[in-house]
Amino acid sequence: MLNTVMVTVIILGAALVVIGTLLPLVPSHAWWVRGWDFPRVQLLILGVAILVIGLLTSFPGKLVLLGLVLAACVYQAVRILPYTPLYPKEMELVDVAPSGSQLVLLSANVEMPNDRYDAVNDLIDTVDADIVFLMETDQTWYDSLEPKLSAYPTVVTELRDNYYGAIFATRLKVNEARFVYLSHDDTPTLFAELETQDGHTFRFVGLHPRPPVPGNTTRDRDAEIIYSARFARKTGLPLIAVGDFNDAAWSDTSRRFKRVGGYVDPRVGRGLIASFDAQSRLVRVPIDQFYATPDIAVASFARGPNIGSDHFPLIARIDLDEDKARAANNPPAPLNPDEIEELDRIAAEYRADLKDPNLPKPGFPDEN
Repeated sequence: MLNTVMVTVIILGAALVVIGTLLPLVPSHAWWVRGWDFPRVQLLILGVAILVIGLLTSFPGKLVLLGLVLAACVYQAVRILPYTPLYPKEMELVDVAPSGSQLVLLSANVEMPNDRYDAVNDLIDTVDADIVFLMETDQTWYDSLEPKLSAYPTVVTELRDNYYGAIFATRLKVNEARFVYLSHDDTPTLFAELETQDGHTFRFVGLHPRPPVPGNTTRDRDAEIIYSARFARKTGLPLIAVGDFNDAAWSDTSRRFKRVGGYVDPRVGRGLIASFDAQSRLVRVPIDQFYATPDIAVASFARGPNIGSDHFPLIARIDLDEDKARAANNPPAPLNPDEIEELDRIAAEYRADLKDPNLPKPGFPDEN
């Protein structure tokens, strides 16, 4: 009886690991397909457990079943590997030295129903960031944070009660800062052009597309991500992209985002630094992202404290000194002409599908 129960558990667990590994390979925007991009670490752990238990149990077809699980584990491990210390770093840390080229960035999904306003106020006070980007902010959140935000010369808001509001605040010189809309999902994307104390101009993009959940496909999420990625190669200025991408760092969409924009990621070679779910150790995934073009260096990058949200904040100290960035970063190879043509075609298809003259062309508003 015990052996029968054990075999049943092994078969069901193996099926979950194998199916959960194969489904993300399907070229579909369906939420129930794309949702399997997230739990790769969990599937790998489950797969290893199945292999260990399976080796201690006898049943027909054991070798075939365990072979499939082993193959799934190897595949998952390969996808996760870049986000472990076993992989070469893309961004070596530069010295933390107060200067006009360094600034601090705070990005946090506060979770709209969360009422730990004191925790977020304390975080803003403690971090003393030059740029603050907050997501899932409604009017109540703004009113609760306004005393701290009032210390920033520039505050741009898009307050909503549907989980997709946002607040952007900065003490840097602002050439432009506004929210734009890049898809049918009606989720705002923050676009800004900023200048440091010593005159370094750079661009900042803050994203929070919808997640793959029942009722949502990932088509518009992926459109927003591709649009913002293309923007990086349309300008010669350094660019930082942050936010709750609702997409795992190792997914095909995030990998394409990096490839299209030519971004580097401080997580690569350093660790998962998983930001969600802050309330559960079992399901943590890196879905809050920080990407930068190779002409930006990172002096520190860390997950912030628990603020009562289902997301941990991300805190980074960046350096706009190009010489430091050149020495510290390992940039990707440039896009080849075939890749550029294919990505332009994909972005054009997304734009044509929107059929809304009030939305920008593929890219950002200044490309119109």
